[in-house]
Amino acid sequence: MASERESRELDTIACDMGQQVNDQPGKEAARTEGRSAAAEEDTNKPLYGVTDVPPWYLCIILAFQHYLTAFGAIVAIPLILSEGLCLQHDRLTQGSLINSIFFVSGLCTLLQVTFGIRLPILQGGTFAVVTPTVAILSTPEWKCPAWTQNASLVNTSSPEFKDVWTTRLTALQGSIMVASVFQILLGFSGLIGFLMRFIGPLTIAPTIALIGLSLYDAAGAKAGTHWGIATMTSVLIILFSQYLKRIAVPIPAYSSTKKLHTSKLYIFQMMPILLGILVSWFICYILTISDVLPSNPSQYGYLARTDVSNAIRDASWFTVPYPGQWGVPTVNLAAVLGLTAGIMCSILESVGDYYACARLSGAPPPPSHAISRGIGVEGLGSLIAGAFGTGNGTTSFSENVAALGITKVASRAVILLSGVFMVLMGMLGKFGAIFTTIPAPVIGGMFLVMFGVIGAAGISNLQATDMHSSRNIFVFGFSMFSALVIPNWIQKNPQFLNTGVKEVDQVLHVLLTTNMFIGGFFGFLLDNTAPGTKRERGLFAWSKVDPEDSNTLESEEVYDLPFGITAFLSSYSWVRYIPFCPWRGHSSQHKSEDSIL
Repeated sequence: MASERESRELDTIACDMGQQVNDQPGKEAARTEGRSAAAEEDTNKPLYGVTDVPPWYLCIILAFQHYLTAFGAIVAIPLILSEGLCLQHDRLTQGSLINSIFFVSGLCTLLQVTFGIRLPILQGGTFAVVTPTVAILSTPEWKCPAWTQNASLVNTSSPEFKDVWTTRLTALQGSIMVASVFQILLGFSGLIGFLMRFIGPLTIAPTIALIGLSLYDAAGAKAGTHWGIATMTSVLIILFSQYLKRIAVPIPAYSSTKKLHTSKLYIFQMMPILLGILVSWFICYILTISDVLPSNPSQYGYLARTDVSNAIRDASWFTVPYPGQWGVPTVNLAAVLGLTAGIMCSILESVGDYYACARLSGAPPPPSHAISRGIGVEGLGSLIAGAFGTGNGTTSFSENVAALGITKVASRAVILLSGVFMVLMGMLGKFGAIFTTIPAPVIGGMFLVMFGVIGAAGISNLQATDMHSSRNIFVFGFSMFSALVIPNWIQKNPQFLNTGVKEVDQVLHVLLTTNMFIGGFFGFLLDNTAPGTKRERGLFAWSKVDPEDSNTLESEEVYDLPFGITAFLSSYSWVRYIPFCPWRGHSSQHKSEDSIL
């Protein structure tokens, strides 16, 4: 039985990655409707559940796939922040930031899967924190000195230059650490359940959509260094992800029953962003060694070259990121409030990911104690990220949740191994340095696709609402447009915010130039004050859990703490009053109250 299952796995996992849909003629579909429904229900169930452990070779393959799925988003964050941190000409430090964020993402994944929500969900950097960070670093007091923008004037080893970027990064990491305390308290206190009663799709849609839309300037700046290369990168990613995703590439495989044979792998669907980057990167390398691209730094197209940095040569082979590696963290009040708004948005996204992950993994909807613990552990992850100086927080990765539905393998052992991969990669200094040599227009082309998808993912939350309602159209439209107009005007007229108190001016500037804060604030205010039914607002559809749709294979014990902790705590009646602790005597009586959404 085991060998048969393993053989089936090797052959079907590649096919499942393609999510093939074969339309049958109407007449045939009508005759076989019952059997098709049963087959579809069986197909939707995972091949390996949350607590199952696939064969070791399958664990390695799938763990590496999850790593590749998260790769693009994780690498993008340090590359965006490098501009505001005045590091655009210091590739070696950029490489160290990439190493740090991979290392911390791996640690947070291990922490979340072991002690947090306990679902197979990957952790990584969050764009919800990138948006307020960009707003913070664009304030007059944090803008980079003019000389740091000129590569010929930058001496990356000089104390003066190091002081410029470490001052900004330590202030950022200290503020992230303080802001993460809010998330820790919100999670472990159980208050997240209370807040989610007032937060619906009309709050989340503009908030998440504006994360992507507000980064258009960063995408344009990178793509504008060579529009031809940027366009080629975008076209390749679009080609791989949309037009070639059904193309299966035969690869050699081995199983105990079929021995050596070939299996079909939908490689274009698995990693379109990575493939697009690699192809464009290679073409830039060819254009560099053939001197087609200009060698003069002042000429258009120079940043498309692959030899503008010696980061790979200078980077060490082995490095271990550690807390406080950039200096002692400092705290800025305006940054704390702006980052708290970003963390709140990250929380909303993560709660949705928990429910989606449970549904795809065959687990029951997560109970309140598991969600509280998951959000609390994410807060601890952001605290760790701040301490290590990644310049970012941590959140659940929606892309990897979607991968569960493709591979049909929901084992948390796979995600644990993926976390180990990220920790190991974060300790390879040359690994981080390699990705700093990606030409700027290639990154710009990736941003054009990635940020557009983030914006669309936010808007997709509206499908739960009644968009025929003039009320909902008004709430969403006003929230989105105000969030574009107000920050733009404040940035052009910074002198308008002059209360006489410098700290207050900084706080107002950061909040009022953070698009997602403005959009989320108006969405929350209008959605909770303008008259409307729960069905109209999308709260009914969002909170409704369909037992048949969940393909439940596991019991709620899947959310229990490891190492027998739950069994030990269940012997004490007072544990029922701790929001993040499972208590078996409590769960059966209040099953209907365990859903937050």
